[in-house]
Amino acid sequence: MFHRKCRSQFYPRTNKTVLRIQVPDEKVPWNIKWEEYNPATFTASHIDRQPWADPVITDSNFHPQWNKADGNINRKSYMGEYQIVDLFPLNPVGRTGLRGRGVLGRWGPNHAADPIVTRWKRDESLKVELNPDTRKPILQFVAIQRRDTGEWAIPGGMVDPGEMITSTLKREFMEEALNVLESDTAEREKSKAMIDKFFDEGEEIYRGYVDDPRNTDNAWMETVAVNFHDDSGTSVGQFPLCAGDDAVNVHWMDISRDLALYASHSDFIAKVVAKHNSHW
Repeated sequence: MFHRKCRSQFYPRTNKTVLRIQVPDEKVPWNIKWEEYNPATFTASHIDRQPWADPVITDSNFHPQWNKADGNINRKSYMGEYQIVDLFPLNPVGRTGLRGRGVLGRWGPNHAADPIVTRWKRDESLKVELNPDTRKPILQFVAIQRRDTGEWAIPGGMVDPGEMITSTLKREFMEEALNVLESDTAEREKSKAMIDKFFDEGEEIYRGYVDDPRNTDNAWMETVAVNFHDDSGTSVGQFPLCAGDDAVNVHWMDISRDLALYASHSDFIAKVVAKHNSHW
C-alpha cells in the first residue's frame, strides 16, 4: 500500500510555504534505509491549545497511551500497531516528506467517518436510467464541495472523543448536506427523524488508512466509510439538500470512473459501485 496525495510538494493550507521532501515510491516504507532523510517539522500554529487538539509531544503533562483507547480518545489504528520512535508515532504506511502534526488535531491516528448516501438516477417517469455504453444503472451519491480545498467529497468528518461511529455518520451528514446547524427546531427534528430511520441500515465499505493530503510522518487520517442506499428514491433521495458547516455546495452527483474527489474518496466510491453493480 502506498500513499500519494500526502507526498505532494506543498503541504495544504499553508499558501505553499511548507515544503515536503519528495519521497520516491521505493523510499516510502520505513524498513527501507534512507540515512539522508531529514524532513522539516510543521505543526500549524492555529491548532495550538485547541480543546480538540493534542499538545506538543514534549509537554510534561502529556502522557498518551499509544495504540490503545486513551480515555475518550481512540489512539488505536485500523492498520494494526504502529511504531513509536523518539516519542513520536510513525505513519503506518510510511514516509510523507514532513514531520510534525500539520493541521491535524491528534498525534498518530485521527479518526473520521464518511457516510456514502446513494440512490439510482431516474428520468422524469421515475425509471432508473442506464448508461448507454455499459447498459448498467447510474448511481448517484450526495457530494459536498469542501470549503478548504474546493474539491468534491463525501460529507464526512472527525469522530469526537467518546463518540460512536454511527453518531458521527449521522451528525456529519446532517451538518454538511442538510445544514441542520442553521435550521429551526422543527426542521432540525424532522431531519433527525428521517436520518435516524434511514441510517439504521448501512453497509460498511471501508475501514482503514486514508491517503489524505494533510497526513504527515507523525499524524494521519483513518476512516470508516458506510454506504446508505435509498433503493426506491423515496426517503433521503427526496430530501432537499442544503450545504452547511464545512461545505460550500452540495448535490446528487452521477457516479463514474471520471470522478475526481478529495483524498481516497474515489476509492470508496468504486467499492460502492462494485457492491451495487452500477455504471462505472
